[in-house]
Amino acid sequence: MSRLNTFLTGIKVVDLSRHLPGPLASMSLAEMGAEVIKVEPPQGEEMRLIGPTGSNNRSAYFDSVNAGKKGIRLNLKEETDRHALLDLLKDADVLLESFRPGVMAKLGLSFEDLLDHAPQLVICSLNGYGTESPLSQEVGHDLNYLAMNGLLSGTGTEEETVAPWPPIADSAASLYGLSTILAALFDRQRTGKGCHIEVALADSVMPLLAFSLADLSLKGEGTPRGVDLLNGGAARYRTYPTADGKAIALGAVEPKFWLAFCTAAGRDDWVSRINEPLPQNDLQAEVATLIASMTLEECNAKFGVIDCCYSEVLPLSEAVNTPHIQARKLVVKDESGEYQALYPAYVDGEAPNVRKKFEEQ
Repeated sequence: MSRLNTFLTGIKVVDLSRHLPGPLASMSLAEMGAEVIKVEPPQGEEMRLIGPTGSNNRSAYFDSVNAGKKGIRLNLKEETDRHALLDLLKDADVLLESFRPGVMAKLGLSFEDLLDHAPQLVICSLNGYGTESPLSQEVGHDLNYLAMNGLLSGTGTEEETVAPWPPIADSAASLYGLSTILAALFDRQRTGKGCHIEVALADSVMPLLAFSLADLSLKGEGTPRGVDLLNGGAARYRTYPTADGKAIALGAVEPKFWLAFCTAAGRDDWVSRINEPLPQNDLQAEVATLIASMTLEECNAKFGVIDCCYSEVLPLSEAVNTPHIQARKLVVKDESGEYQALYPAYVDGEAPNVRKKFEEQ
């Protein structure tokens, strides 16, 4: 067993969360050795019915973020089941929940009461907008959080915004929740005290916009969509379609990589145009014309053998079989032939083990 899979041995996690952010965080905890007990309502989590049906006759999306956990069902509106949850929490280390602010208190499970009941508990709330917000009781999904925080204004083409995939706010909140839980467990070793953490999905977007906030500070506006260095405005950092309907990605930000690309392209006249004003529409058009005259195989032969930050734009079906993915062993198939993307860290030279299936009690 990889050492990473033992880091949290002895840690008990009770997970009330649903959909993507909480379950993704708790699955990472399970992958690092924690015991994770997923608590669903009597009818099961809604995520069981969202997305394509997998090998277990429930949503494959549900299984993709709940592997390695044990599942039970409780009706937290019933006193008997609330007591069952409190029994679980007596010796638990972490509680995850994703209800709207105030719901836990309405169920008779306020954070203050829970910490009185189990002072060692690290409670992590992953919700939409946070308790101290005028939007605390509003509904929202990933696209809403990206829109309201200005991220979409810098994403897409010059003509229109594009909804990114995978869900950025959901994923970021999951990772911020995970890292804060681990930090809180470390702090508990020193203080002996648990705590309540709140990570709002809407808040998790802003730290990702560090460059855009720098633009705002300097220019009075964020990074404009489709016209900046890293979002489509530069000829040296964008995708280009090939003659055979494929595409290549060029990331030649540094002058040395742009020089290598221009030399291989036989266009020394492009080298000095690296810092033309953005958006570099004319230069992009010239590069696009060249790439559009070549097949992907021809592009690979010319640019794939030099240091210019060049890649094919691969469909996922091909990406999972590249030599890189095969060598790293971090995207694997489990015993039922379904793909898993393992926790992306090697410890002492070893990749993590394949996760066990979700186990219903």
